[in-house]
Amino acid sequence: MLSTFNAIEAEQQKNHKYVEEMPASAINKEASKKDKLKVLNDYFFRNKDIYISKHNRFAAYPKHTHMFLEINYMLKGNASQVVDGNKVKLVQGDLLLLDVGAEHAIAALGEDDLLINILFRNSNINIELLKDLRRSRSVLYDFLLKSSMGENSSKQDYLIFRTAHNHKISEILDEIIEEYFRKREFSDSVIKAYLQILITNLVRDYHIADVKKNNKSQKLVIAMLAEIDKNYATISLDKVAGKYNYNKNYLSNIFKREVGKPFSKVILQKKMTQAHTLITSTTLPISRIIEAVGITNKSYFYKKYYEFYKEKPLAERQFNNNVF
Repeated sequence: MLSTFNAIEAEQQKNHKYVEEMPASAINKEASKKDKLKVLNDYFFRNKDIYISKHNRFAAYPKHTHMFLEINYMLKGNASQVVDGNKVKLVQGDLLLLDVGAEHAIAALGEDDLLINILFRNSNINIELLKDLRRSRSVLYDFLLKSSMGENSSKQDYLIFRTAHNHKISEILDEIIEEYFRKREFSDSVIKAYLQILITNLVRDYHIADVKKNNKSQKLVIAMLAEIDKNYATISLDKVAGKYNYNKNYLSNIFKREVGKPFSKVILQKKMTQAHTLITSTTLPISRIIEAVGITNKSYFYKKYYEFYKEKPLAERQFNNNVF
């Protein structure tokens, strides 16, 4: 069904020129004038929360932006895009998540290319949330992510997931696509449930390319961050200095220069995020959790936990129990 030509594709195949597929009501005219490019609004969600379509082939799609989140899923073949000025190539199994405001243009697709657009309006999901969910489990991930983006890239409007190896993600996407196009009873509810599962699995699966470790200092800091992730409950600067045979003060200065935070603060960050995970996802007593993350002073733990999360541990556990 998806491979069959529609009327627009038949026209675009003849002259390879883009045929406008959006009604005037789908374009935010004021925003388009201001940004000098097409801005798509929430026209697609008149009676549903999720809109899925096949991207029309045989003509380049002009640069545009949108007021909702969009997933481009490469079901078959490949596609070239320019996203926020960066060249991006998707191959079969790849998924591109575009945040609100991301700008992209798509090169013409061939007959054997199938790109699926999944649009959804959920103000509680955005790129920063996804990165925060993933980085909260790893201080090393946080450092690598910032390094790969560069010092001047404080905001990133898109993420690429190379998911061809992950059969579970492709199965979830297949279910979403089938539910939508077969228009089964309660399909909207089923799709929304699948979408939450998809987002969770994408966060779990997401990997970033290692930054270029061209200098000795960065290699050393990455090793130290890996040590913190692995041994946060018992690690100390003295132990790391002894393991790598460096002067403690030298290591402290190198670490702060590369990471932007003192070694002790990063350890505390790791301990707090691990404690938060245990508090919100298990029924372990708070005293056991404090011990598990390597803190001996309860008063200190409660004080620091409140500084990090602006909430007391028991209050957070009560909130999660009420929600779930």
